Amino acid sequence: MKILAITQARYGATRLPGKVLKTIGDETLLETQLKRTLKSKLINKLKVATTTEPEADRIVAIANKLGVESFQGSMEDVLERFYLAAQPENPDYVVRLTADCPLIDPIEIDKVIKECVTGGYDYVSNTLEPTFPDGIDVEVFKLSALEKAHQEAILKSDREHVTPYIWRNSSFKGGQIFSSFCLKYPEDFSKYRLTVDTPKDFILIKKLILSLGADKDWLDYVNYLKKNPELMDINAKYERNEGYQKSLKKD
Repeated sequence: MKILAITQARYGATRLPGKVLKTIGDETLLETQLKRTLKSKLINKLKVATTTEPEADRIVAIANKLGVESFQGSMEDVLERFYLAAQPENPDYVVRLTADCPLIDPIEIDKVIKECVTGGYDYVSNTLEPTFPDGIDVEVFKLSALEKAHQEAILKSDREHVTPYIWRNSSFKGGQIFSSFCLKYPEDFSKYRLTVDTPKDFILIKKLILSLGADKDWLDYVNYLKKNPELMDINAKYERNEGYQKSLKKD
């Protein structure tokens, strides 16, 4: 069985251009994310799916330094980019990650993979009904599900965000095309924000990494925020999945 993880990474971003190349200490956010992902025990191969922007060469260079292959494709049709990155590998399952989640947790990655494989699901994530912090997002799905989405999805929001066609038509959402499951944490930590989408997000992540290091479990970072609640005010005004909501308005 082959499990392929793909991290989406692009230079251009509306609210924080070049965010994945921003550095904390001597390491970019992309390096931090890739190094944490590579600690997964169930992923067989990791690739970076980036764009054809001139600046994407820097993303490719970082991946190469860590021994991670890259694929460069469409800026707007991310579903196509993602599928074309996955298809030549012919994996059984694909793990979707994003480079703006630098504190992604390899333990949680493996839990979602295991749930998808052992349950025989088409799609499993920890985001369908969020209980984990924003930034610990993991999606796992069969290659066949990704292929079907690539062939059939027509909405701009579906193409731009890769998986909406799958999870919207999944059993967890009342759909009939894909079987699905949501992995939940016993306590609801969904109000915590560990992603980097804005300048203030970056300020918070920088404080966390400089205080605790870049190799802690996600719960260590949350517990630190619990003890220092004023830090949560830095980026508290931002809502989860704002980018997807904007895309829906364009459909």
